[in-house]
Amino acid sequence: MVKFSKQFEGQLIPEWKEAFVDYWQLKKDLKKFQPFNITNNTPNKHQSSSVPKYIISSIRNYSLFGHPHGEHGPIQVHRKLASSSCVGDMYETELLEQFADTEAAKEFFACLDQQLNKVNNFYRTKEKEFMERGDSLKKQMDILLKLKSTFKEQQSKGGSSHGSKEDQSISCTFSNEEDSVRNRAQQEEMQDMSTDDLEKTEVPFSDEIGKSMEMKREDGKLRSLSGRTINCQGKNLRINIPLTTPSRTFSAISYLLREDLLNQSSRKCGGEVCKIHLNKTKLHHAEKMIKGGFIELYKGLGYLKVYRNLNMLAFIKILKKFDKVSEKEILPIYLKVVESSYFNSSDKVMKLADEVEELFIINFAEDNRRKAMKYLRPSQREESHTVTFFIGLFTGCFVALFAGYVIMAHITGLYGRQPNSVYMETVYPVLSMFSLVFLHFFLYGCNILAWRKTRINYNFIFELAPTKDLKYRDIFLICTMAMTVVVGVMFLHLTLLTKGYPYDQIHDIPGYLLLVFLLILVCPFNILYRSSRYRFLCVIRNIIWSPLYKVVMLDFFMADQLCSQVPMLRNLEYVACYYITGSYKTQDYGYCMRTKHYRDLAYAVSFLPYYWRAMQCARRWFDEGETSHLVNLGKYVSAMLAAGAKVAYEKDPSIGWLCLVVIMSSGATVYQLYWDFVKDWGLLQVNSKNPWLRNELMLRRKGIYYFSMGLNFILRLAWLQTVLHSRFEHVDYRVTSIFLAALEVTRRGLWNFFRLENEHLNNVGKFRAVKIVPLPFHEVDEED
Repeated sequence: MVKFSKQFEGQLIPEWKEAFVDYWQLKKDLKKFQPFNITNNTPNKHQSSSVPKYIISSIRNYSLFGHPHGEHGPIQVHRKLASSSCVGDMYETELLEQFADTEAAKEFFACLDQQLNKVNNFYRTKEKEFMERGDSLKKQMDILLKLKSTFKEQQSKGGSSHGSKEDQSISCTFSNEEDSVRNRAQQEEMQDMSTDDLEKTEVPFSDEIGKSMEMKREDGKLRSLSGRTINCQGKNLRINIPLTTPSRTFSAISYLLREDLLNQSSRKCGGEVCKIHLNKTKLHHAEKMIKGGFIELYKGLGYLKVYRNLNMLAFIKILKKFDKVSEKEILPIYLKVVESSYFNSSDKVMKLADEVEELFIINFAEDNRRKAMKYLRPSQREESHTVTFFIGLFTGCFVALFAGYVIMAHITGLYGRQPNSVYMETVYPVLSMFSLVFLHFFLYGCNILAWRKTRINYNFIFELAPTKDLKYRDIFLICTMAMTVVVGVMFLHLTLLTKGYPYDQIHDIPGYLLLVFLLILVCPFNILYRSSRYRFLCVIRNIIWSPLYKVVMLDFFMADQLCSQVPMLRNLEYVACYYITGSYKTQDYGYCMRTKHYRDLAYAVSFLPYYWRAMQCARRWFDEGETSHLVNLGKYVSAMLAAGAKVAYEKDPSIGWLCLVVIMSSGATVYQLYWDFVKDWGLLQVNSKNPWLRNELMLRRKGIYYFSMGLNFILRLAWLQTVLHSRFEHVDYRVTSIFLAALEVTRRGLWNFFRLENEHLNNVGKFRAVKIVPLPFHEVDEED
């Protein structure tokens, strides 16, 4: 049977872990009662009975304040009413004379009171936050319904006269509002306030954000992006359309240019409100934003229910343990107080959850409850043992085929040092390219497994749908299956080559293999993880079009992965050139190398991943206004210069280019190591309670962090191979290059875990467990 502490740790919300009852500390305090325990530890019939019956039968004999009727109990819990100096009601336990234990009991009940007060304060804060968000969403829903009804009336009267149409139209001016991370950060500032500040704040959440957004209207840079309003049925409103796509970005920029060209009188439209007919696309987008807000609110309310139930169960369990150790009936007395405390007695969350369900069913699910629950309570995909079976099957096939391929390649001597080898120039780039891609993918599966073991909520950080995200078993299955196919085809190709088949008859097999994988990636049919493939293509699109798309965590995380896959991109460039230009028909593998356009493209391919990442940093700086993004941009610029120097040195291995490679690569390495240790990992903290590490760690063994820092430092120096030209004996230089590229991919996989650990700890420190969805409409006062 699993201990309750394990169940408790496995079911709590990771981001709210510090706000839960510290069950482990209470157990430590409880161990101090062991010397006072009576030798006969066998529980009596009353103690061995079920917990619910024991609680109900015991509570009936006690009054509200913990006193047994007709006699004094061993403790008395005092309730202090809320005052200006505290938040909510505070509880304090008084030990009576007949309670034998002294210091141990005082420490235990002091900690117990502290935990109860902490739970009540946190629950009250989160409840207030969700209630305000719920009120704001209901107002948004009312505005949306009014706009939709007015829009339908406008469409129905489309055949009327022009004057009548003007009277019935919605008088409004729509604007593309910058809903970037800067807006989200201002919303999170309200959430990051202390409990006292949240309780004392009288301005509603939405009004505070509205005023902060209104202040931006005075800013010259963003005034035209955030200062325009809607006048609908006598109310001044503002609609926030996020600049998440290039079309919206260009629309906002074009409006900015048009507004600057207009004079002051034309902007005011003669003192009257400009009238623009309501756009159905904008209404649909606003409806989508409100729908997402309801889903996240319902998820947060569900988390709050879990918070209440788990804490209640933790109090029952620890009090039951105390009764067993001290041989005193404390459970019914203190549990009476816990049951009457705010976090257990308040029903606002239950009522709001029911109200959200009803609104969602009516407005977004066409009165279909089952359809609504698919959005509000998405069911998790069950892990099948079939997946595990096929992982083992394909792993065995891969090992057998790979062993046969290596043996045959060794016998034929294809991987030895040869001045001209058609196989190494044309076929090996395809194999190395697939090897790097699926090694990276395999390490990502290992990352997911490690994140799950350490309770890092990667789905929330990456904003992945829990029903559609890839599990680590799925990733391992994809890797083993794909590499089995790749090595199998390569083994077949090498077998045909050794049997004497002419090369011109089998030269197109590697090209067909690459083409099949590309077709599977873009396949529109609902097979082979279509949702994940579509999400991957969308992320790649966002990266390529940087900085036009708003940058989210998944986008720049994937762009960082591409920075470690420059050798793979170079191989892909060569293979594409070899097959597209038709060089494979004449076996002229040096044609691409002799072409000037190809050589120029090699520079671009080496630059592109760092350029995309730099543009993402520029977009984040524009959105958030933090100078740290500019510093991060400098890191990728230095990497671009180092990559360009390496490509130039490969083509002209002179002393001048060698010196430039050493200077550029050394500077970029120092820059990257500083950012890895201090910024991304949050390590090298001198005043931390953990020597040279940050205060909060997800792994218990600190040696892993020191080992990871040392390994990251060593792998960052892989560029030295460009200078030293170190090669393995009797091994082709391409094998050495792919080995060093695999080391960089391994370094990136190690970095991924600590990068997300740092992001998770930031969310935990701010108690963020659900996304803050921006809302489209905001009512503006005339004074503003």
